[in-house]
Amino acid sequence: MSGMKVKGPAVWLDMDQAELDAAYNQAAYAPNAAEVLQRYVMRSEATRAALGEPLRFAYGESAIEGLDVYPTRVPDAPIAVFIHGGAWRSGRARDYAFPADVLVPAGAHLVVPDFAAVQDVEGSLAPMAEQLRRALAWVHENARRFGGNPQRIHVLGHSSGAHLAGVMLTTDWAGRLGLPADFIKSGLCCSGIFDLKPPRLSARSSYVRFTDEIEEALSPQRHLALLNAPLIVAYGTSETPEFQRQPRDFAAAVAAAGKPVELLVAEGLNHFEVVESLGCSDGLLGAAVLAQMGLG
Repeated sequence: MSGMKVKGPAVWLDMDQAELDAAYNQAAYAPNAAEVLQRYVMRSEATRAALGEPLRFAYGESAIEGLDVYPTRVPDAPIAVFIHGGAWRSGRARDYAFPADVLVPAGAHLVVPDFAAVQDVEGSLAPMAEQLRRALAWVHENARRFGGNPQRIHVLGHSSGAHLAGVMLTTDWAGRLGLPADFIKSGLCCSGIFDLKPPRLSARSSYVRFTDEIEEALSPQRHLALLNAPLIVAYGTSETPEFQRQPRDFAAAVAAAGKPVELLVAEGLNHFEVVESLGCSDGLLGAAVLAQMGLG
């Protein structure tokens, strides 16, 4: 038949190269992406108008190595560290203040770290992971400076930030930084990547320098023996096929490893819309995180 698209050889599962590239390209499945990203910015501006400017601390020596803290007035409060997304190559802490709308009134601090974009660190994900490990170590060591409880640190992440949150949750903290192995008390990974093999085969390899070592070391699903925190994994039904499969497979692997995990599915929401529910106390993610942190 004329005009029919010819499917190429399978590259990953039953997907040819074009299908795999699309499955790791949000634009192919979320035509309103720019509008929703602008909504993050506007909501974050409204958050600061209500709560005030965040405290800003340096956790490392380079200019990007800083973090925003939206403090609660509750003493000795738990801390939620949110790792933003952006396909590993964009995003800034300032545009992800909106989870504070739920967390701060409920009695938790929100911490949002900035970290390098992959193109600024020679295409390697490893320096980004190291920066975030230092940021979390800083939060653990300095929590009292903003009224936080270092025994109640929780890690949340969205998109590429969910991948990096997964890396944080499967880090050998005692071996790497001499921190308690279980200092992260819970995790939320929303719409993330948990095994790097398929994105390595996709067009993302045009800007991420994947190696065998990186693929192995930074695929959280391969290091579940190091997972010490109960986990929430979430995705939306209007996400790309891979951004639905990866969370499902990750949650199944965590459960198979005998670790506590809850899988949340946001009906009708795409990749960018899902995380907005983190900014509503009755939203799918907002309510789940409050319960997970014991703030009910």
